[in-house]
Parts: sequence; C-alpha cells; structure tokens
Amino acid sequence: MSAHIVYGGWEGHTPRETAELLASLLEEAGVKATLHNSLDLFASVPEDATLLVPVWTMGELTPEQAQGVCAAVERGVGLAGCHGGMCDAFRGCTDWHFLTGGQFVAHPGGEVRYRVCVEDPEHPITQGVEDFEVLSEQYYHHIDPAIHVLATTEFPVADGPHAANGEVKMPTIWTKRWGLGRVFYCAIGHTADEIAVEPVRTIVQRGLLWAGNLLP
Repeated sequence: MSAHIVYGGWEGHTPRETAELLASLLEEAGVKATLHNSLDLFASVPEDATLLVPVWTMGELTPEQAQGVCAAVERGVGLAGCHGGMCDAFRGCTDWHFLTGGQFVAHPGGEVRYRVCVEDPEHPITQGVEDFEVLSEQYYHHIDPAIHVLATTEFPVADGPHAANGEVKMPTIWTKRWGLGRVFYCAIGHTADEIAVEPVRTIVQRGLLWAGNLLP
C-alpha cells in the first residue's frame, strides 16, 4: 500500500502537524506515507498509489487537478480525511463535493461540547466504539444522500437562526463509494491534537486503512 498525504491551505487547521499525525497512524499499521506540500500530485496521481489523504482547508483546485483526483479514486485509489482538511476544501469545486459526500457550511457557536452517536456499530471502522463527547467545532454539512453514515451529532447545541428548525441529526462520520474507490470522512479534527484523542484516533486510523482496502 502506498499512501500520499497532501497538506496545506489555511494554517488554523494545523495542516503540517495533522499530516504528520496521519502519516504516523498509517506507519503504525505498516503503510508507507509520503507527504506533499502541493496540490500538483492530484493532477497526476501515481499509478502505484492506493490512498490519498487531503489535509487542505479552502484553497482552489484547477480543472486538471479535480479531474485527476476524481479519476484516481474512480479506478480504485482510496480517499480519506478529516474536518476542514477534506470537507471544507476547494469550496468552488463541485466535483470535489460530489466526490467527498459533503460540504461544510457552518459551525454554530464555534468550539462547543457535543455528543457523537455511533449509528453503525458493526462497521469495521466503528466496531466496538461507544457514543462519546468531544469539544470541537460541530460541523453542519450539506450532505450527499448516498453516503453511508457511521456516526451522527444532533443540532442545535449552540443557539442561532438554525435552531428554529428544531432537532437535526447531522452525519459526522461517513463512508462513500466512488467507482472502485472507497471514501472515508470524519468531521472531528480541528487540530492534530483533537485527532490524537481516543476514540477519534482509532476511528481515523481505521478509516484510513478501510479507504486503502486494508479493512473489509
């Protein structure tokens, strides 16, 4: 398995530190991870690549980069990421939103304490994980109905105009298929420190391996 981690974009999400942490999670499982501080890889994904890990909040993809990464996942390369590094990336690229399964639109209240509820306890990514609480940005997404939801969180926690809609169950961890490729996303992970805390660490490590076809 050959993993490529592409990091950059908004510095508030600690892209380099997060990329290094994700690389260490892969290397613990015996997977070589190469770090790239450029989006150039997306335009021409190596033929031997088995996993792409974006850690790039906001920014822009060129048409060639968007086409390249979508084609790579379609042919079987996995895609896995966290928080804004994957689903608040490339806001102007609808191909990217289609590929990843969701797009961040808000985090009411900023950093809040919220509960994450496991919806599929039999999936290899969430097996044995119980509901848990985190202190982080609670991401509100626009969601692709095709995703397979592994965990959710309930809005509203913080007050605001969205609260007039009542309780909303929002996907926060999910998987998706794209051609022959597997896609994994976890909305938790504002900084590397948040990913390093259990059970998020285990979920993300398993998600990386699942997307790379190393878990069933």
